[in-house]
Amino acid sequence: MPPRKSNTLTEAELRLMKILWRRGESAVTDMVAALPEGEQLAYNSVLTTVRILEQKGYVEHRQEGRAFVYRACVQENEASRSEVRNMLSRFFGNSSEKLVLSLLGNEEISAEELGRLRDAIRSAAPDKDAIRSAAPDKQNTGKRGGR
Repeated sequence: MPPRKSNTLTEAELRLMKILWRRGESAVTDMVAALPEGEQLAYNSVLTTVRILEQKGYVEHRQEGRAFVYRACVQENEASRSEVRNMLSRFFGNSSEKLVLSLLGNEEISAEELGRLRDAIRSAAPDKDAIRSAAPDKQNTGKRGGR
């Protein structure tokens, strides 16, 4: 039985998508030339990869003379959200809370990043007072009911 086809992006596919998102319409030769130094791929590898992207629905082409010109038909933010949903499903049981807690447990997260996350959570909350009341009070010693 052949492996199940994935709609997520491989590293090589993502590199080509980033080129298309940045440059817009491009022929395969343009994509080969736009690959960063040290990440070059052969023309045939780029052609094969871009055809796979077309099968997955990420790009489409039009013919210009003898060449095909490819363009992204999925926006970068849409692809990003799709990848996050996939990761959320595969690793975190569709729990955004588990994902955020995993990120917060990352020792490499900076105070500035934590501040931006806190601000993003506050601005995303429909009822900001509910966030404040659910947040631990800094003066609270952990005892409940004033005992």
